[in-house]
Amino acid sequence: MSVRAPAPKTVDLGDPGTFADHDLDEFWRTLRDTAPVHWNPPADGRPGFWVVSRYDDIMAAYRDDEHFTSERGNVLVTLLGGGDAGAGRMLAVTDGHRHHELRKILQRVLSPRVLSDVAAAVRANTRQLIREAVDSGGCDFAEQIAGRIPMTTISNLLGVPERDRDYLLEQTKAALSADTEDVDEVDSEMARNEILLYFMDMVEERRETPGDDVISMLIASSIDGVPLSDEDIVLNCYSLIIGGDETSRLTMIDAVHTLAARPDQWRRLKHGEVAIDTAVDEVLRWASPTMHFGRTVVRETELHGVPLRPGEIVTLWHASGNRDERVFDRPGEYDLGRTPNKHLAFGYGPHFCLGSYLAKVEIAELLMALRDFTTGFEQTGEALRIRSNFLTGFSTLPVRFWPDDSGMKEVDR
Repeated sequence: MSVRAPAPKTVDLGDPGTFADHDLDEFWRTLRDTAPVHWNPPADGRPGFWVVSRYDDIMAAYRDDEHFTSERGNVLVTLLGGGDAGAGRMLAVTDGHRHHELRKILQRVLSPRVLSDVAAAVRANTRQLIREAVDSGGCDFAEQIAGRIPMTTISNLLGVPERDRDYLLEQTKAALSADTEDVDEVDSEMARNEILLYFMDMVEERRETPGDDVISMLIASSIDGVPLSDEDIVLNCYSLIIGGDETSRLTMIDAVHTLAARPDQWRRLKHGEVAIDTAVDEVLRWASPTMHFGRTVVRETELHGVPLRPGEIVTLWHASGNRDERVFDRPGEYDLGRTPNKHLAFGYGPHFCLGSYLAKVEIAELLMALRDFTTGFEQTGEALRIRSNFLTGFSTLPVRFWPDDSGMKEVDR
């Protein structure tokens, strides 16, 4: 049951519990209409911050590296904590020349041309997992399917041994969110440190024995003639494993959760009435798994008459921008045929998500496997929401599948 949306002044977007306990659709609509630049006041020892909720304003901020920087953090957990330790070294929290050069290095292994073999492996893995789930009648989709596809893909790229993947998945799930209320920020910080320590060991191993993986490539890379340090490599591996897992995994879970409740849209997908690529974009817009990204003001500016001063935190909310009536027709409707669909799920501008192509491949392969091997599916138990002020989605999703015998007999094309 949805909880009635509270008045904007009573909502603390810095509190992860806010997103688990409230339906915020009406809250976001109120902000877009009456307070597009809203002040979230200090609470529980956390500083206050600005909240930007309109699509066009979010886009403008992403384009503006004169007044806003990523180098003090790009998510609330680090911004409110005083800054990101990876600033100036990890791609997501680096600006200017170094960001440009580091992005070029990582594009070598994340471009569509390079990832063609990876995409083929994603297809095979996804179809096998869906077939197994259909054969068994059902599963916890979040754990047994969505939890395996992105982590397998990014682990293959990084050269993470199969024996370590469940451990890393457990840490990535805890790093920026929690499955239960009793996991606090200390637990999340410990998970983030565990990931960093894990990759520090991997970097040492690859320096001794290079392989055909991203870590070995980063070890051999340099910027302006200076090799990347161990810390540079570890921080960017952390970013890749978090980004490569969370967005795709949570979007996949949301897709099945939403389609199970909307048989009309499932039928459109099943009968080929919508293009897969078009459906993928709507799945991403609707899920908006990364609810926000943040910036810090470095030069005084103004938005909607509100002065923004150096040092202040500004948060850009995809969760609201992807529902903005000024941009999307009928934004509250799930329409797999929606076009155009210039959603903000991957951000925008210089920091547009490098892994967007891979994420779209993973989601597309899931939709095609569901279409080919099932006639439909239903949710068979409660879907538990994660607790986070950065990510949104479900930690569990029990599902029963109905087999499509014609698809199950198909030889994969």
